[in-house]
Amino acid sequence: MQRAGDIGAATELYERVIASGSEVGELAVVAEAYRHLSVLHHRRNQPVLARSFCEKSRKLALQIGNDVLAAQAINARAIMTFENGEMDEARGLYNEARKIGASDPSLVARIEQNLGILHNVEGNFAAALLHYQRSLEAYQRADDDNGRALAHHNLGMLHADRKLWDEADGHFRHSYALAQQINDLHLQGLCLLNHAEVHIARGNFDDAKKNAETALLHFGQIEAELDKADAYRMLGVVYRKTGRPILAEARLKAALDLAKKTGSVLSEAEACREMAVLCQEQNRNIEALTLLHSAHQLFYRLNARTDAVDVNGKRNELETTYLQVLRTWGQSIESKDTYTHGHCERVANYAVAVARELGLDEIQQTTIRLGAYLHDVGKVKVPHEILNKPGKLTDSEFEVIAMHPVWGVEMLEDVQFPWDIKPIIRWHHEKFDGTGYPDRLEGDDIPLTAQIVGVADVWDALTSARSYRPALPRAKALAIMAESRQHHWREDIYQAFMRAAETLETEADLAAWPGSTSSATKVAA
Repeated sequence: MQRAGDIGAATELYERVIASGSEVGELAVVAEAYRHLSVLHHRRNQPVLARSFCEKSRKLALQIGNDVLAAQAINARAIMTFENGEMDEARGLYNEARKIGASDPSLVARIEQNLGILHNVEGNFAAALLHYQRSLEAYQRADDDNGRALAHHNLGMLHADRKLWDEADGHFRHSYALAQQINDLHLQGLCLLNHAEVHIARGNFDDAKKNAETALLHFGQIEAELDKADAYRMLGVVYRKTGRPILAEARLKAALDLAKKTGSVLSEAEACREMAVLCQEQNRNIEALTLLHSAHQLFYRLNARTDAVDVNGKRNELETTYLQVLRTWGQSIESKDTYTHGHCERVANYAVAVARELGLDEIQQTTIRLGAYLHDVGKVKVPHEILNKPGKLTDSEFEVIAMHPVWGVEMLEDVQFPWDIKPIIRWHHEKFDGTGYPDRLEGDDIPLTAQIVGVADVWDALTSARSYRPALPRAKALAIMAESRQHHWREDIYQAFMRAAETLETEADLAAWPGSTSSATKVAA
């Protein structure tokens, strides 16, 4: 009845077991019934009752000298505590349960597995690995094939998340073989699906496709809709990487639909991210950014304890994808202008260096880097003959150029970002004395992030070749910036730039500016 979902009937049954067991002195049965009741009340979101029955089970088990039953009650309490986000308390309870129930290998194996999950959620790879290995050893001592299969699967997932493909490969193979022996279709499907990620990483796309398709069949047999969503996503990745975008989009849309239907935040977020990468590869940049924003919101709704994932790790992966999409878009913008190859990348690196000198935090630095990648996005609307004109611009031509910050923001009007990058795009050409463009902002009305990107933009314009002049020597560029300092920038921003500039000895050092994420960004000459 409990598994069938009839919690009311199950509660009534356990209460009868407690009453009759107490009458005849079957106290071990009563202790077990208390533990099951605690789980039922936990599922009903009744934490006070749940903890009360857990404690009754523990005390009664200790009273009759049954350490294993006491440890089971403590383990149940630890699981509830973990799901409530009380990590330190859960860890203490798991350790207590492991100590008391040391005589039961199966129980020890489950507790070690739970400790591994806890550390995995916290992003502690070394500790999670240790507990998963101990779990496997305990399941082997208990001769529990189901437990061994689960332990190998957990180890495979842990190594795959860390891109340790050889180790992941071995564990998935062991888990799959055991899952076949015990005829567990669901675990077979999970092993095949997660092993497909290893095949993709190694470029074995045929094997990855075969695994994902077989997993999809298994999940279909047992009506596991959530897992089907992940299988469709994996197929979408395979088709994208093998140059079949139409099939990739169809599979990723199926994954998104199923993830939404089942309410899986993690699956929907992962599918959104993969769809964004597909759109970016097709130069559908606005769609890509819209999908990335949706994924970002979903990742911040993730419950690490429910999804048993390192949420911070997942968010970092997403931010890396954001960075790649914006960098690639910025590079594609530069392709219109023969003389600005690498400009956005260099400006981003310079600006982050200045931000660090100012003591800005990681979020502000990320905002500045991403804003710098797209600061010139509006130039796609500037005619080629103006953008690459070798001589001085006429007043009317300059008016066109001066519209690119406005056009950039207009292009992104319907796109939301987790970071406030639009002010950078609109106002990176404003000057502190109010003589800049497009809005002639003055002083601190210019956002700090826009001023930082602005000083980096000027430095790169001076020290790289343009259609109307060659790159200036470093000393000449610094002299020009010094002459303009009072008009262009707030004093602390200029001084932060100068401190960062002290790390440069020659023009060739530009590629190694502090904060660089590329190993050899060359300056156009």
